[in-house]
Amino acid sequence: MRSSISINQNWRFKKEQASPPNNLPDEWEEIDLPFTWNGKDGQDGGNDYYRGKCCFVRALPQIEFPAGEEIYLQFDGVNASADVYFNGTQIAVHHGGYSTFRVKLPEVRNRNLLAVIVDNGVNDSVYPQVADFTFYGGIYRDVKLIGVSKHHFDMDYYGSSGIWVTPEIKNENADVKVEARITNGDGCTVRYSVFDGESVVAQHIGLVSQEPVYMTIEDVHRWNGRRDPHLYTLKAELLAGEEIADTLFLRFGCRSFEIDPQRGFLLNGEEYPLRGVSRHQDRPEIGNALTKEHHREDMDLICEIGANTIRLAHYQHAQEFYDLCDERGMVVWAEIPYISEHMSGGVENTKLQLKELILQNYNHPSIVVWGISNEITMHSAPKGELLENHRILNALAHQLDPTRSTTLAVLSMCDPDEPYVHCTDVVSYNHYFGWYGGSPGMYKPWFDRFHKKYPDKAIGISEYGCEALNWHSSTPTQGDYTEEYQALYHEELIKQIMDMPYLWATHVWNMFDFAADARAEGGENGMNHKGLVTFDRKYKKDSFYAYKAWLSGEPFVHICGKRYVRHAEEIVRVTVYSNQEEVSLWANGNCIGTQRREKYPFFYFEVKNEGRTVLTVKAGECSDSSVIEKVDAFDESYRMKEEGAVLNWFDITAPDGYFSINDTVGAVMKTMRGKLLLLSMIGDFALSMLKKKHRKPQEKGSVPGKRFPINRTTLELAKGFSVKRLITMFRAKITKQELLDINRRLNQIRKPETSNKEGAR
Repeated sequence: MRSSISINQNWRFKKEQASPPNNLPDEWEEIDLPFTWNGKDGQDGGNDYYRGKCCFVRALPQIEFPAGEEIYLQFDGVNASADVYFNGTQIAVHHGGYSTFRVKLPEVRNRNLLAVIVDNGVNDSVYPQVADFTFYGGIYRDVKLIGVSKHHFDMDYYGSSGIWVTPEIKNENADVKVEARITNGDGCTVRYSVFDGESVVAQHIGLVSQEPVYMTIEDVHRWNGRRDPHLYTLKAELLAGEEIADTLFLRFGCRSFEIDPQRGFLLNGEEYPLRGVSRHQDRPEIGNALTKEHHREDMDLICEIGANTIRLAHYQHAQEFYDLCDERGMVVWAEIPYISEHMSGGVENTKLQLKELILQNYNHPSIVVWGISNEITMHSAPKGELLENHRILNALAHQLDPTRSTTLAVLSMCDPDEPYVHCTDVVSYNHYFGWYGGSPGMYKPWFDRFHKKYPDKAIGISEYGCEALNWHSSTPTQGDYTEEYQALYHEELIKQIMDMPYLWATHVWNMFDFAADARAEGGENGMNHKGLVTFDRKYKKDSFYAYKAWLSGEPFVHICGKRYVRHAEEIVRVTVYSNQEEVSLWANGNCIGTQRREKYPFFYFEVKNEGRTVLTVKAGECSDSSVIEKVDAFDESYRMKEEGAVLNWFDITAPDGYFSINDTVGAVMKTMRGKLLLLSMIGDFALSMLKKKHRKPQEKGSVPGKRFPINRTTLELAKGFSVKRLITMFRAKITKQELLDINRRLNQIRKPETSNKEGAR
């Protein structure tokens, strides 16, 4: 019979160690798994976290091994490459930091030494290498020893269980196909039993064969998303004579789904709009080395907002989390880390990681699409080898799993007419209109144009969002990193998404803030702050409650701005989110207004700002409260000070009625003098960069047109940038005096009346 033991404890670790020791080194650091060496330096900014080789060593006395004729070593996640040594002999090499892999151990002695050289260093053959998140090195998931009989379900096939279950709904029943790979199965018998709770609802007994086995579940109970995520259990037994040689328990669900270009996602024949979030898995100081409790907390928070879908970006996540998705009824997009940059040397690795993703996760009913790449055109055109590799991966996914669709997450600037965009069954775009240029109002027009031009192609939004820290403003603007702008942005997106029922899925970027050590923005280096929840999972930003008001059926009311207490204005605009039909706002015990919900679950009140005011909002049986206080001048502790910036807000003069570098390119371009000034600047910048021929196109400061194609989307995005942001994109190195000179010239150009408030949301 199969047995297993965890060997997470009692390891020794040494950083910058590229070879295994001959004996257990007493002087090395003592650690337990899971573990990453980048828990701190991968989160503090500077893009200088250690990427290289480290060594993990563990003694394995024979008494620690499970019973079994054959012993396997299983790693659930080692980032990114692993060389495994047993008693001084290399027994395995694995390239790919997010999937399970196993190796059968050679002869076990009384005393054994296990060593693993782990490498997350830079190379040109293992994905990912370029991406907006930290590549934590380490053995960051569980390690176990598994003992099996010589007759067993295959342990050597891409880290999979060796069994794949495919239910097909037929009227009120489900035909269940079981395919299995069996080692030393000649003359053995398989017994498959399908359990619904404690009851056996289908069974098959027969000699081992290479042909699939079919069973029927009558009056099938469907897996129906968050409404009813019902699961069955397959008990698979391998019998050698009368003796049970191996046993596996596998959960699965019976459901049908369809992705319709007009109606969106359909689950079990009914329209089921997929509205949810993307997830990165890391946490403060421990990186990706998570516990089951961490996974459960993440799922609880995602369920709280009412989401019914998760894009698990940008790699294979832990089996514990896929299991939670099955149990909670989440519809999942699962993908490989083929991201940002196509590498000729990494083609085989993309195939390997796709095989492992699909074969290891095939039985999860929550998964409906396989993602084969993300923003892969970031540094190269979608042609040639890049395009061909996508066609190969698409075909491979369908070969391994004919039951699910394939998808892409496409970079915003990639033209919808590119063949690459149409190489998968469905497609989604990563758009950041209103954050990286453009305006939040651009989403619906863009997707409506795509939908009109390609009515037979299902389209979705794979990423959208903006960053927010503990900065605040009563007049939030794009790029200010305030919690208020993030809330306004997501309000606008929710309104537009509600009016685009054809979108097959939408995924907020991101559910949680996450580490990206190369980042230096927002006032806290090393982090991407687009999460609806902070990195430590302790604070739910106001935008979290905007989605809860839209998607959740749990009665609640939330008053925004709890971290923004001190206000200088005479009248404070108070925003309330609720899924109830009517809300009332009270100030110091006096009701100042009641509003009924119209189309959207957002409510706005105006409150006189006098002294200290306790605000209370009531909606049915629900209530919430906050405080505002009158101050004489804006509290500068609420305003972001850009660390390392050439200019901060207080350096920039902005006379009333005249332009400054804080105004948008689109607003300035509406005046002839402004257009001439900007065109002159761009010409000067381009000439300057042409003189620096040693600079590669991908380097910071290169001409954007060499990196991104100039098309309608990029032009609209450019109009939404402030002049300051556009200049710093063109010129990585620009002096404070040069910026002030441009600002002085803009200060001499009068704004037309129609542009006075442009870009000021």
